Amino acid sequence: MTGAALSAQPDYRRRARLSRLGRAAVILAGSLVLALYVLAPVAWLVSSSFQTEKEIVSVPPHWLPHEPTARNFKAIFLAGEEKVTYETRKTTDASSGGYIPPTAQNLLPAMGNSFLVATIVVILNLLVGTPAAYAMSKIRYWGRDGSVYFILLTRVVPDIALIVPFFLVIRKLGLLDTRLSLVITYLAVTIPFTVFILLQYFDGLPDELDKAARVDGCSRFQALTKVFLPLAMPSLVAVVLFTFLTSWNEFLFALMFTQTIASQTLPIMVASFTSDFTISFSFINAAGVVAIVPPVIVAVVFERYIVSGLTAGAVKG
Repeated sequence: MTGAALSAQPDYRRRARLSRLGRAAVILAGSLVLALYVLAPVAWLVSSSFQTEKEIVSVPPHWLPHEPTARNFKAIFLAGEEKVTYETRKTTDASSGGYIPPTAQNLLPAMGNSFLVATIVVILNLLVGTPAAYAMSKIRYWGRDGSVYFILLTRVVPDIALIVPFFLVIRKLGLLDTRLSLVITYLAVTIPFTVFILLQYFDGLPDELDKAARVDGCSRFQALTKVFLPLAMPSLVAVVLFTFLTSWNEFLFALMFTQTIASQTLPIMVASFTSDFTISFSFINAAGVVAIVPPVIVAVVFERYIVSGLTAGAVKG
């Protein structure tokens, strides 16, 4: 081997190593930019919840509070100890950060309503959507393809177009200003997605599993619960996350169907903090921090199932 060939080999390895380092640097830079873009609003939300109004509107803004205060969180969790009336709030300087909306004590009850409604919707979604998806996937019947397309068609209609029909039905049933009205409407929105996701996952499982279970003496229900549900766990977790977050964050239906704290949910209550004489941005941000805690906990608990569940059914065979 000539000297020129020997010298060319190190150059090739050097170029290949530089190329790998360049790709890694580009990926790292892109990941950092994306992480900054996603996490910066959350970081500002948390930071500003501990700031006063004067600090929040300061120019330039600062990410770390100079005089951190937990008064907003105390007003949320110790509601009822301090009476807020028109006489006390009209003399309050909002820029001092001392203003607390009079409806602050309603935040935790509204949070309880949101959690109760979301939990019921998740349970009913699994009870209704899972057998429906299994039946549509493993039981051949006339009109199966048409029923699948019909389910998908229901998700094409925007939610705002359903407000009037839903309102007339809820009013006829006498369920206005109740949490049950939200459960009914949220089920209509989430069940089609649940059936579609689980249907795609069940279609990706071999039909021989169902036939073998039937040969071994399992009923349809036993085949579903003992064979398919354990295999469909990632998809079920994806359904739980989607359903819970949809119910937790939904605003339009809750705005139309609820009027009192007995049934109002968290998004409605947070929005009501902006409709008083004075707006406290620090308190609203503190309420936002409290509002994101349950979804974050749910996402962390089921983190290892999220990616596999969301891609369930994408590849068959």
